[in-house]
Amino acid sequence: MRFLPWPFRTSDPEQRRRVERAVADVDRELAANLELTSMFDQTHQAVVLENGEFARHRATIEVSLAAAYAALSDLYSRLPETESAMERRGPANTLRDEDRALIESWEGDARAAQIALREALAAPPLSPLAWLVERLRRVRPGKR
Repeated sequence: MRFLPWPFRTSDPEQRRRVERAVADVDRELAANLELTSMFDQTHQAVVLENGEFARHRATIEVSLAAAYAALSDLYSRLPETESAMERRGPANTLRDEDRALIESWEGDARAAQIALREALAAPPLSPLAWLVERLRRVRPGKR
């Protein structure tokens, strides 16, 4: 059976385990990154955010949990910008308002992506008819 798009659905137990492992690893990485940004909020010392688990499981999540992948991909693409904002400090370790907003926006989006990832895995499988209707809605003229 080919992997079907969002929500995740497969009858292959090995593929299900791979997706569950990917979700657990990325979820744990997001939790660690949120902890690091919390430490930054307290100390104003720049931190390096983790991205290894998402890079390792990117393909699995993209194929099996497409809706969650979009949010995660955007979030992880903004890591360098967020880290740079943490490194820019003014007198007495102050942050510019733009940098603070960027960091806080990343934190909020990370929490939302974490929830979306968990919900994507927990979503009940679609019935074959519901899946077909959803699939037909997504097909655009000229694309397959």
